[in-house]
Amino acid sequence: MEQESSEKENTNTGKAVKRWPIESQEEPISVIREETEEELKAATDQVRPVTSKGRLQTHFPQQSRPSSSKKLPRPGSTRSTGSSRPGTGSRKTVSRASSRKSRPESSGSRLERFGPSSDHSESDDEIPHKPREHLPEIADFTTVDINDEKAFDTDLEDKGAGAAPGVSIDLVADFQYLRTAYAIDTNLKFSDNLFAALKTTTAYDPTGRTAYIEGCKKVGVVPASYFLRHMNDPHLSMKHHGLGSQGMRAIAMSLVSNTSVLTLDLSDNWLGHPGGHAVCEMLRDNCFITHLDLSDNKFGLQTAESLSQTLQQNSTLTHVTLSGNDFDDKAAVHFSDAIMNTTKLEYLNLSHNLFGENAGIILGPAIADNSSLKELDLSWNSIRRKGAVAIAQGIKNNVYMKKINLAWNGFGLEGSIAFGDALKGNQVLEELDLTNNRITSEGAVLIGKGVSVNETLTTIRLGRNPMQTAGCYGICAAILRNPNCALKELDFKDILVNKDFDDIFKQVQEQVPDIKMRHGGMEPPKKPRARIHPMVKLTNYIEKNNLRLVDFFNKFDKDGSMSVTYEEFQQGIECAKTALQKLVKSEALKDTGIKLTQEEVQILLSELDSDGDGEINFSEMVSGHTGFQESQQENINVILTATQPRPVTT
Repeated sequence: MEQESSEKENTNTGKAVKRWPIESQEEPISVIREETEEELKAATDQVRPVTSKGRLQTHFPQQSRPSSSKKLPRPGSTRSTGSSRPGTGSRKTVSRASSRKSRPESSGSRLERFGPSSDHSESDDEIPHKPREHLPEIADFTTVDINDEKAFDTDLEDKGAGAAPGVSIDLVADFQYLRTAYAIDTNLKFSDNLFAALKTTTAYDPTGRTAYIEGCKKVGVVPASYFLRHMNDPHLSMKHHGLGSQGMRAIAMSLVSNTSVLTLDLSDNWLGHPGGHAVCEMLRDNCFITHLDLSDNKFGLQTAESLSQTLQQNSTLTHVTLSGNDFDDKAAVHFSDAIMNTTKLEYLNLSHNLFGENAGIILGPAIADNSSLKELDLSWNSIRRKGAVAIAQGIKNNVYMKKINLAWNGFGLEGSIAFGDALKGNQVLEELDLTNNRITSEGAVLIGKGVSVNETLTTIRLGRNPMQTAGCYGICAAILRNPNCALKELDFKDILVNKDFDDIFKQVQEQVPDIKMRHGGMEPPKKPRARIHPMVKLTNYIEKNNLRLVDFFNKFDKDGSMSVTYEEFQQGIECAKTALQKLVKSEALKDTGIKLTQEEVQILLSELDSDGDGEINFSEMVSGHTGFQESQQENINVILTATQPRPVTT
C-alpha cells in the first residue's frame, strides 16, 4: 500500500523517481544525519557575531549550500517519544519553517544550511525519502507567545524527551540565547524567566553591559546609548545627560562589575539623594574608579553622610569633586570625618556649596589631622571670621597639603591675620589662593609678614581684593626681606598699581629672576588741571575787590594819559600782588585771581592790544573785557542747548 501511494504521488507530480526498496532507505538517511551532525557541531563552536551597535545577531553565518537548485526534502518536523512515523500518536509542535517565516534574515532550515556538501555527486532526485501519507500542519509563529517556554517547541529536546536524533544538546542553550536576543531587539518586556535564561546562557560580562540592560528594565528607564558605546572607555563622561536618580541606579548596577572605567564624570545630572546613594553602593564594590566628579547633583545632607562613609571605606578613589551640591554647615560634620579618616584621597573639591562660619570651625581641626590630602578646594563658600581663623590654624598644623583654594569667601582682616601667622608656621604649602576675600591694604601687609619668613610657598593669588597698590607694594617688600623666598608667581588680578610698585617689583626681579607677576594694569596718570585763561583771572580779581574797570585801569595809568605801556601794565600787576600780600595770607593769594605768570601776562597783553601799537588804551581794555565775557556766555549757551532733550516727533 505504501508503494502504491508513493507511485500515485510521483505520478501526480509528473516526475520519474527511481524507486528504492524500503529496507534500504535507512542507510542513505543515516549518512545524511551523520554529516548534518558534524556540521552542526562545527557551527556551534563558532563565536556568535556581534553587530556594530553591540547587539547579538540573530542568524548564523552563511554556510555552503547545495549546488543543485532543488532543495533537500527535510525530515518530518514532528517528533515524539514513540515512533516518528505519522499516525502513531505524535504531538503537534511548532515547526522550524514557522520560525523561519518570523525571521526573514535566516533563510532555510538547519538541514538546508548544513545539508549535504558539494562532495555528494548524487542529485536530489536520486536521494531516497520515506513516503508520507500527509504533511504536518505548520503553525504560524506570530501566534506563539515567545515568553512561554511550553508554547515554543523547537524540537531541540533531549533524546530522552523525544529530541530529534543527530541534533546536539548544546543547540538548546544556543537557541534559548537567540530567543532572548530576539526579545531585546523587538523591545519586548522581559519576564523573570527570560532574566533567568539570560543569566544562565550568557558568560560573565566584565563591561557590565548585560547588567545595565537588566537594570534599565527593572527601574523602567530607557538605556542611554552613549553609555553603551563608551562604557569600555577608561575616561567616561556622562555629564549633562539628565540621568536623574533612576537612570543612575541602572548605571550603578553596571559599574559594579565594570573593570574598564577609571575616570567617571557624572556632573550636572541632578541625581538627588537616591542617585547619590546608588553611587555610594556602587563604590563599595567597584575597585577600579580613581577619579570621580559628582558636582551639581543636588545631594544635600542625607547624601553627605553616605559619601562620608564611602570616602572612608573606599581604597581606590584619589580625586573626588563634590562642588555645587548644597552642602551646608550640618553636612560639614560628615565631611570633617571623611577628611580626618581618609588615607587614600589626594584631591577633594567642596567648592560652590553653602558652608558658613560654623563649617570652617568644624573643618579646621580635620584639616590639621589629615594625612593624605594634597589639594583642597573650599572656594565660593561663605567661610568668614572664626571659620577663616580655624581654617588657617588647620593649614598651619598640616604637614601634607600642597595646594588650597579659598577664593571668594570673605575672610577680611581677621582671616588675613590668621593666614599671616599660618605662613610663618607651615613649611609644606606651595599654592595659596585668597582671591576676592575682602583683604585690605593692611591685611596684605599682615600676610606679607608670613611671606617674609616662608620658604616653600611658590604661588600666591590675591587678586580682586581692595588692597590697592599699597597692598601689592607690601607683598613685594616682604619678598625683598626674605632671601630664601621660593615664590614664582604673584597674582594681583584686577588691582591697579602705580610707578612706585613698578620700581619695587624691578628690585624683586633682580632678587628672584624667574618670578612672574600679574596685575590689573598701571594707574592712569593724573590729568593736568585745565589752564585758566588770564582774562578770567583778571575778571575775578576785579569782581572780588568790587572795582570798576576804570578804577582798575587808573592803577596802571600813572600819568593819566588813558593809555599804558607793557612795562606799566606789568608793574601794575606786581603792585597789585604786593598790596594783596599785606591784606591776606599767602595761602589765600592763590584765590585772588591776579596771580599771573610771565607767560600769562604776555597772552593778556596780546589780546588787549587790538591795534598792536605796543600800548593798551582804555577803549581797548573795555572792548577786550566785554568781548571775552560775551564769548564765555556763548560757550555756556551752546553747552546748555546740547544738553537739552530733543522734542519727540510722531
